[in-house]
Amino acid sequence: MLVFSSSDKGGTGRSVTSCNLAYRLSLSGQDVAYLDFDFGSPTAGAIFEIPTLERGTPDGGLHSYILGKVAEPVRVDVRVVTERTALKERPPGSGKLSLFPGDVGGAEFHLTNDHIKKAIDLFETVEREFDVAIVDLSAGRSSALDMSLQAVAPKVRPKKADPIRWLLFHRWTTQHVIAASGLLFADNGIIACATNAGFDQRGFRSMVRTIRTAVPDDTAFGKETTAEQEAWLRKSDDILKGLAKARGLGQDLLAGLTPLEPMLLWREQVIMDVDVKRRLAKRATTKAFDELAERIINDDAWEGF
Repeated sequence: MLVFSSSDKGGTGRSVTSCNLAYRLSLSGQDVAYLDFDFGSPTAGAIFEIPTLERGTPDGGLHSYILGKVAEPVRVDVRVVTERTALKERPPGSGKLSLFPGDVGGAEFHLTNDHIKKAIDLFETVEREFDVAIVDLSAGRSSALDMSLQAVAPKVRPKKADPIRWLLFHRWTTQHVIAASGLLFADNGIIACATNAGFDQRGFRSMVRTIRTAVPDDTAFGKETTAEQEAWLRKSDDILKGLAKARGLGQDLLAGLTPLEPMLLWREQVIMDVDVKRRLAKRATTKAFDELAERIINDDAWEGF
């Protein structure tokens, strides 16, 4: 299965949530590949706490591979190279967790057919070797997004190929909802690009789901929450739900949400069960990641949205 992670803006929690989903999927027994296609800012290595890959690799990352500079991209076993002791552990029944990092100093590029062919080969490789491959795309309209759509288009992808999921991340704010809707539905948005690549519009839309990140509850105000604050929060949430529905991002597209997590405000990282046990992170956060991971790979759950 290929899972593409997209967002209109930076700071949506796309990468950190995708890394946490990759980790949770591996715990469930899935062999998972994480492809850092955020060519301008490949920071998955920092989230997985791999010091040598905090800003990508200096030698033969995905950017170099797509540009034809190397025959094979660098890949690492996250549990072997991470500095975090708890993340090194591989509980019984867990699957592999591999990172394909981007390049240090990578940037956007003018897309060519050769680049698309390299992406096709890469996707075919990871689909053979892994149960799930998460492809973290650059924010907004990018060469990575266009290339990915072309590389998985029906004209080049076998009809019996593994499923594709397309996730659109946005924060639960007015500006983020408007921006995410534009990225998906605008004249030059994802759906239009998918249609130009050869997808049936209705068929492609069935692949797309949204994820709302950093959704606050009344605890966001702290221990001294007032009745007025609680009422304001409920009203604001209702307004955002109405806006999302009006902009085409209603409940029928919602795969799930992640709560506002103080630990992630300070440090974008994998949230582990040990963090919950130490009372550093919310149980609601790991539960949200687990539920999202299950929904993404469960065909019945996906169709049921």
